[in-house]
Amino acid sequence: MYKRLFLILAVTLMAAGVFAQNNTSSPYSRYGYGELSDNAPGAFRGMGGVSLAMRDRHVINPANPASFTSIDSMTFMFDLGASAMWTNYSDASGKRNRANGNLEYLTLQVPIWSPYIAFSAGVLPYSLVGYDLKLAHTVNEICHDTTTYVGTGGITQVYGGLSFNLFGWVALGANVYYMFGDVTNVRSVKFAEAAYRSVSETSTIHSKSVRFRYGAHLFHTFGKHTVVLGGIFENKSPFRCDYSIIETTTADTVPVNPGFDLPMTYGGGFSYNYANRLTLSADVMFTDWARARYTGKTDVFRSRMRIAAGVEYRHNPLGRKYYENMYFRAGATVSDSYIKNIAAKDFSVSVGVGFPLRNAATIINTTLEYSHRGTASPVQENSLRLTINASISETWFFKRRL
Repeated sequence: MYKRLFLILAVTLMAAGVFAQNNTSSPYSRYGYGELSDNAPGAFRGMGGVSLAMRDRHVINPANPASFTSIDSMTFMFDLGASAMWTNYSDASGKRNRANGNLEYLTLQVPIWSPYIAFSAGVLPYSLVGYDLKLAHTVNEICHDTTTYVGTGGITQVYGGLSFNLFGWVALGANVYYMFGDVTNVRSVKFAEAAYRSVSETSTIHSKSVRFRYGAHLFHTFGKHTVVLGGIFENKSPFRCDYSIIETTTADTVPVNPGFDLPMTYGGGFSYNYANRLTLSADVMFTDWARARYTGKTDVFRSRMRIAAGVEYRHNPLGRKYYENMYFRAGATVSDSYIKNIAAKDFSVSVGVGFPLRNAATIINTTLEYSHRGTASPVQENSLRLTINASISETWFFKRRL
C-alpha cells in the first residue's frame, strides 16, 4: 500500500510542470495574474461549480478542506481531470475562434484515522495566461505602427490538507498551498516607417509563495435528509515573487519589488441531500482584491464576488439498471472580474453526467459548460468547455485473510 501511495505522490509532483501550460487564449488573461481558477472538482462543475458545502464520499473537494473526512474508512481516492475548450471572440476587428485543451488538476485523498482525520494533496491551477493580440494604428497618415501583446504562463499550486471530525456533526480543515510559476507579458511596437525605431518591453512575475485556507462543515442527518453548512476563510498575505521588466531594445533588466498581496477570501454555502438521490447546493464567495497590492498599487483590482448554484439527481442508487445509478447534474455561475477596469461579468451554465463503473468504486464525470463574458467593445467571449475527470476509489486499508 505504501509503495503505491509513494508512487502516486511522486507522479503528482512530477506532473506539476504540466499545469504550467496554457489552457486559455483569452485577451482578458492579459491583466493581473491572468484568469483565476475556482478549483471546483470535475464532478461539481456540472452543478455550476458549487463546492463550499459539498460533502461527498465519492469526490475529493479541495475547495473546502473540511470535506476530506467524508471519505470511507478503507478507501484511497485519486482524481484526475482534463478539459478542452472552444471559444469565439468578437471585437471591432471581427470574429475568430480558438481551441485549447490540457490536463487541469490531480488530487488524492486518504483516511488517516477514520472517521476523525483525513489527508488530501494535489496539484491545482491558480491562474492561467495565454493571449496574442495585434492592434494597428495610424497617426496623421504619416506614422503606421502595429502593437503586439503576447502573454504566457500561469501560477500553479501544490497543496496538502488535513480535516478533523468533532462531535459527529462538525468538521474542520486546513490547506497549505505552495504557489509557483511565471507570468510573462510582452508588449512590442513595430513601425512601418524606417525612420522610427521599434520598441519592446517584457515584464515577468516569478512566484514562490505560500498561503493557507481554513474550512468548516456543520452537518446533520435526520432520516433520509442530510443538511450541510460550509464556509472557508483565507487571510490577506504577502505574495512573495520576483518581478522584473526588460527593455529589449537596450537589453536592460530592471528588477523591482514593489509589493504584491494575496487577498482575503471568505465564503459560505449550504447543501441538502435526500436519500442519496437528490442534492441541492448553493455558494457565495467574496475575494477582497480591492485591498491587495499589485506592483505596489492598490487601485489595480476590485473585489470579486462569485455565486453558484446546482442540482444533482440519481434515480435509484440501489437499482439494478445502469441508468438508475448514473448522476445527472445542472447548475449556473455568475462572477465579477477582479480587474478594476473590466466591467464584464462572467456567466455560465453547465450540465454534467457521472458514469459509475460496474466493477469498481470509480466514476467517470463529464461536464459541458457554456460561458459568456463581455461585449464586442472591447471583447466578447462565448465559450464551450468539455471537462472529463476520473474519480478513482480503491480499497487499500484492510487486512487480507489467509
